[in-house]
Amino acid sequence: MASRRLAYFAIGALVILAVAARAFSAPPPIVHDQPPALRPAPSTAPATTRPAAPPTAGGEPARFAGMVAAHNRARRAVGVADLQWSDRLAKTAQGWAEPLRGEGCAMRHSGAAGIGENLAWAAGQHLSPAGVVAGWVGEARAFNPANGTCAPGAVCGHYTQVVWRSTRLVGCGMVSCGSSEVWVCNYSPQGNYAGERPY
Repeated sequence: MASRRLAYFAIGALVILAVAARAFSAPPPIVHDQPPALRPAPSTAPATTRPAAPPTAGGEPARFAGMVAAHNRARRAVGVADLQWSDRLAKTAQGWAEPLRGEGCAMRHSGAAGIGENLAWAAGQHLSPAGVVAGWVGEARAFNPANGTCAPGAVCGHYTQVVWRSTRLVGCGMVSCGSSEVWVCNYSPQGNYAGERPY
């Protein structure tokens, strides 16, 4: 009888250890890409062609609920105007996300002219729109607003695009590839100009 109790105790202890190990294991990392290099400041010379019409701002779809609010919390913290959702930018972002799905949710910038772009990737978990933005805004820890620079070796470009003072519109896309996913957000007007501060 005592050996049976000892066996049950040993099995119970193993189950508890397995559950505890699973409960305390860290979730897989969320990866944010290296943003493109800073762009040269736009020319102040008069435009020779008519500028494209700005994207139309529309309602945020349920799939991305909380995306604009998360951006605007970060923007209000530094005193810049709120963003609005753009269906046109969302269509562009989703149009880029689809080919990335074909590459197993690769992290690659579109290089599209005239728009800002942030990417995020996760495996083994499903991110919320607010969680995606929180990852980008977390880069603020390495950003020095006094001189407008990022700490050596750190990445701040996602954060600075989120809070770029002249940006007014955002639209996002997302695809899943099995247990991983990639998020794409596009911005207009784009930010991250060399020699300029975000706010």
